[in-house]
Amino acid sequence: MSDPINDAGSGDHRPRRFRLPSRDTAPRTRSVLLATGLLVVIVAPIGVAATGNPLREGVRNGTTTKETEIVSNVKSSTGLKGGYATRQSNLSSSGGGAVYGCRTQAGGSAAKPTPQNPCIRANNLSQGFAFEFNSSNGDTVGAITTGVGGDTKKPFVTNATGVATGLNADRVDNLDAAQIIALTRAPFAQIASAGVTPGASNGLAATNPVSHTNGTGLYGVKFTGDLSKCAFSATIAESASGEITAVPAVAAGDTTVTVRTAGSNGAVADRAFHLSANC
Repeated sequence: MSDPINDAGSGDHRPRRFRLPSRDTAPRTRSVLLATGLLVVIVAPIGVAATGNPLREGVRNGTTTKETEIVSNVKSSTGLKGGYATRQSNLSSSGGGAVYGCRTQAGGSAAKPTPQNPCIRANNLSQGFAFEFNSSNGDTVGAITTGVGGDTKKPFVTNATGVATGLNADRVDNLDAAQIIALTRAPFAQIASAGVTPGASNGLAATNPVSHTNGTGLYGVKFTGDLSKCAFSATIAESASGEITAVPAVAAGDTTVTVRTAGSNGAVADRAFHLSANC
């Protein structure tokens, strides 16, 4: 059996010596070693540092079981860009910038509470805004909807009881609080004998609510709106007794009550009176 080291094939049993690469082959060897080293340097960090696959553009990435954290230390900026840890933008005129979906449930019971996170949470750990929404050219900033909606659904809840600046929260059906209170009060008027309203009133027409030009003891009191389904009451507002009648009539959407006053003997006379509608 031949010796692969000592057998020279010519009867020469002297040991062989390994030679270093010649000058012609040394550059090629160095190139191979350098390329191998660079491959190790480039590939190793990806394999060691990554907890999952790298993010891939244009396709769905795999489902992770841990949070993907993006932490930065970026100062605020007055420029068009800068000041945010991440930025998502869509140059299409019909596409959105980002969508976030989740399947969180309504929460656990009082005996066994289960943490339930919202799909989106913006938490400012200091004193600035936690969120900001802006529509540069739109008439409506956005919408808050829930299922089919309805009276049992709430758009949001808050523990803040202060007045929101710019939020027209004191209006219902475009009416402010004073107008709503006025609508809950029955229409009435306190009329002096001269045909003016020196006392309180509610529901009278804005212009020329009282007329007293057609004769002694004859008045016209005009209320806003159709009060044909109301019952009117009129009383003499003087210490002396007398007689009074009130007849309503609806015209052009308003109600004018014709009031006639007289003395205790039935003779017509100007008398102060109170008029009210029970609706």
